[in-house]
Amino acid sequence: MKEIIRKRKSVRKYEQAPLDGAVLEKITAQLANLKPLDPSIKYEIEIVTKTKGMFNIKAPHYLVFRSEEKEGACENIGFIGQQMDLFLSENELGTCWLGVSKPDEKKSASGLSCLICMSFGLPDEPVYRSYQQFKRKELGAISQGSDPRLEAARLAPSGMNAQNWYFIADQGSIHCYRKKVNPLLGFWLNDLARIDLGIAICHIAEESEDFKFAVQADAPKKNGYVYFGTAR
Repeated sequence: MKEIIRKRKSVRKYEQAPLDGAVLEKITAQLANLKPLDPSIKYEIEIVTKTKGMFNIKAPHYLVFRSEEKEGACENIGFIGQQMDLFLSENELGTCWLGVSKPDEKKSASGLSCLICMSFGLPDEPVYRSYQQFKRKELGAISQGSDPRLEAARLAPSGMNAQNWYFIADQGSIHCYRKKVNPLLGFWLNDLARIDLGIAICHIAEESEDFKFAVQADAPKKNGYVYFGTAR
């Protein structure tokens, strides 16, 4: 996945014809192979053909990510969903996270809530970009310390390209933080920042030989940010 991380892009224009049945079967099979960040959190992923909402993108297919509502749920969905983003991109399919789109049914039959959606399908624009075309903050603006995995985190997608995360590398560990969001801006932006952090942690995991993640009691504090956990 290292190569895909360095060339994937968000695709907003799609061919509207549905994907071949065999391709959809392959995608469905991959859903069972995803690794959660927190295995204790219940989640579901559904493939649908319609979502709605502000800034919705017209695509032949969408992934709907549902979860029980508990601490760490948003980060978990970001971590899981980005695995699918990379898988689809690797198979030359376009994808785009949709922060405010929702399916017709907000909750599943099992009572799990939709946290976010992702469009996917055959792209009607280039599915990859060059490394030089990434528009991201400098590494020093979002991290301190040295770890080769930090660059993969820097390249991760985020809502409005805000990159509201911070990482502190320390002797083989990476402490992960999200920026405190102004409460006046609402719960939605807080949830989106949490999902974005999970996406970035997924990129760290993809470039780790033996990824582990846990809360560390003595993790350093970062002013203006909330500590979430530590990757090893």
